[in-house]
Amino acid sequence: MFGRSKDKDAAQPQVETPAVIEVPTGKGRPTPTRKQAEAANRRPLVPADRKAAAKDARAAQRVEREKQYQAMQSGDERYLPAKDKGPVRRYTRLFVDARWNLGELFLPIAIVVLLANIGLSAISTSAAFVALIALYVFILLMVVDSIIMWRRLKKKLTEKFGADAIVRGTMMYAITRVFQIRRARLPKPQNKHGEWPS
Repeated sequence: MFGRSKDKDAAQPQVETPAVIEVPTGKGRPTPTRKQAEAANRRPLVPADRKAAAKDARAAQRVEREKQYQAMQSGDERYLPAKDKGPVRRYTRLFVDARWNLGELFLPIAIVVLLANIGLSAISTSAAFVALIALYVFILLMVVDSIIMWRRLKKKLTEKFGADAIVRGTMMYAITRVFQIRRARLPKPQNKHGEWPS
């Protein structure tokens, strides 16, 4: 009475259920013991062939130095040393290189004055003294010029990158570049005098 008739069960079609694919959980392997992990990471402190290892290390260092040298010549940011990398340092270099600085004339003028001082000291000590005073006056003008340059550069860096971008060492980076002869600067100048960075 309450049961189903067998005829009804036979009349209904059998629906096949798709096979359930079991996804494996976990990483599929047991966790290695500490002893096994340490053994896998163990490498000899001294390689078996020390001469070959030293030769390989020297070759790798040579390649790295060559990349840095080429980057210093071309200004390629990827291979520059850490002290020259970054947009702030790049902007600093462009700003210093665009400006006429008294600092870049210091070395030639100092050599000329010292040679003149040696020559003039045999003739007249007062003339040698005047040449030396002229050198000191030039040094004072260079210091004033460098202070003016830094104040302008600091203002530009703050406008472009914000006050937090001026990290410790930026001022010395700019000033040491000012006192280098333009041809001897590394990385090489990428702009001419008067080509100001945007």
